[in-house]
Amino acid sequence: MCGRYALTLPPQAVRAFFAYVEQPNFPPRYNIAPTQPVAVVAAETAPDGSRARHFRLMRWGFLPGFVKDPMAYPLVFNIRSETLMRKPSFRAAVKRRRCIFPADAFYEWRRLGERRGDSQPYLVKRRDGAPLALAGLWETWTGPQGEEVDTAAIITTAANGATSALHERLPAILASGDFDLWLDADERSVDAALLLLRPPENDVLEFFPIGPAVNKADNDSPEVQKPAAAVAPAKAELPPPAQGSLF
Repeated sequence: MCGRYALTLPPQAVRAFFAYVEQPNFPPRYNIAPTQPVAVVAAETAPDGSRARHFRLMRWGFLPGFVKDPMAYPLVFNIRSETLMRKPSFRAAVKRRRCIFPADAFYEWRRLGERRGDSQPYLVKRRDGAPLALAGLWETWTGPQGEEVDTAAIITTAANGATSALHERLPAILASGDFDLWLDADERSVDAALLLLRPPENDVLEFFPIGPAVNKADNDSPEVQKPAAAVAPAKAELPPPAQGSLF
């Protein structure tokens, strides 16, 4: 799964890598959690028929259009790649509303004991230092009073041989050459796009243990990514995700 991630690169570097039209200025985020506003890259069609990538802010937590009461619907921040086409909640979005979550690191917790709190957090990033492109789906939820909220979730796949030591799941990471296929969503490209949802090669990612600061979503500073002096279980229960702002 992917329950926390980071986006700390300069805005200019993120824009250059993902080639979106806007020029947003945003501060580094070291501990992005579900329910918070997040940066998402999506492709849109202009009136003249041309397609372009755009930077958008969306809530991390997917809400299908049929949901009447968001408070009664489970928080969906991860979507399993193996079942997304079988779930009515995601079937339309995978055909027409695919997106990318820009990141430069994400976090996983390695279970060290039977209790949920007995775990060691790890930081995972690309070995070459490039940004991470996490595959996602988005949907605009419309409320009973006409209010609209853009929502999104990260797609996960099976872990590769290296990261399986940490967790059985892994965010689906897209190669830069596959961005157009993933983002230019139409019903004809679905089968080809789904083939992109696979674990990366074992040498693409690297990871190391970090301290327990990441366990609390309010902690959003470089301290979160500080390597652990020694691998030790985090004794406290992981708290529920906190609300916050990308900016």
